[in-house]
Amino acid sequence: MRTGKLAATTREACARGALHLETRTMKTSSTGRPGLAVVVAAALLGACASTPQLDSQWTDPQLGPQSALLHGATVLIACDAYDPVVRQICQDQVASELVARGATPVFAAPDTPLATDRAVDGQLLPAARGAGAKALLVVTIAPAVTDVSPGFSIGIGGFGFGRHSAIGVGAEAPIGGGRVTTGYSANGRVTDVVTGRLVWAARAATAPTPDVGAQIGELARTVLGAADKAGLF
Repeated sequence: MRTGKLAATTREACARGALHLETRTMKTSSTGRPGLAVVVAAALLGACASTPQLDSQWTDPQLGPQSALLHGATVLIACDAYDPVVRQICQDQVASELVARGATPVFAAPDTPLATDRAVDGQLLPAARGAGAKALLVVTIAPAVTDVSPGFSIGIGGFGFGRHSAIGVGAEAPIGGGRVTTGYSANGRVTDVVTGRLVWAARAATAPTPDVGAQIGELARTVLGAADKAGLF
């Protein structure tokens, strides 16, 4: 199942709604106050932009559309993120979403050795089997977009355009000062512990906001919601 066009479709719908609202209010207003429509339309666009968008999704054809693989199952979860605070927030949020759907989250031991030159999914399979987990859920959190205020910039993975200079992967500093906010992406993967085969994956991204915790929570909700709709619960 592919949903790569979902994000663009949603953004276009938001934009059309905001434009329709502004045009209609300007035509019907006799008080000379069309500015109210502009404010409301801008608020609508802002709400749309801040909502996490599911960029893409894939399900193993052998799994089937209603596998219920995670229904009532023990699931070893791990979040892969450079920042340890972001990683812990992610694990807490993902665990909460799993519990809400009737699954039991478990974690790998803190001293589990993990090499940084390859994906963590395969490295965590022994820990998942040792914990009696039926599935492994890994969520990678990474910067997707950065915004510098004042001024305008867009950055992906530490590369950007605008009134700023890059100072490394995922980090940017504006020329002349300004506040930097980051929008994150979440890439979730489910692996069948018995076979060791990847069976489901999805990616979501959100717009830059100062509240990183809220962003991670919304991303976890979006990714797990997609897994729910894909019949994994």
